Amino acid sequence: MDARIILLFAIIIIIAGAAFFIVTFGKNGDEQLDVEKYQKMWLDIEQSLSKTDVSSYHLSIINADKLLDQALKEKGVRGETMGYRLKNTKFSYVNDVWDAHKLRNKVVHETNIKIDYPMTVHALRSFKQALKDLGAI
Repeated sequence: MDARIILLFAIIIIIAGAAFFIVTFGKNGDEQLDVEKYQKMWLDIEQSLSKTDVSSYHLSIINADKLLDQALKEKGVRGETMGYRLKNTKFSYVNDVWDAHKLRNKVVHETNIKIDYPMTVHALRSFKQALKDLGAI
């Protein structure tokens, strides 16, 4: 009888451990995103961009980068920073996505950075394509 109880506890511990492992480490990037939510947020970003308002260039790039990072996290992409999450994801135009993210970093960290409307539009196109690749929009 004692051997059966020990065996039962061992089985319960193994099953609980396996369930914990699956729940904790089981994200593999297959999570579905709320497309409607992301489309609305993306539309807000596009509408905030004004060709005549230079400050809107900065804000739209920052917000697009944040939106992509949010999608990567919700998708379950591993990485401590967005840079690491980008490395762990495949995009159709990976270099453009990296360039857009680097532009965002310059906007946030450098003073007196000069960006123009075409640069902003290109970065936004890159972020948009990345969001499409993830299935967010």
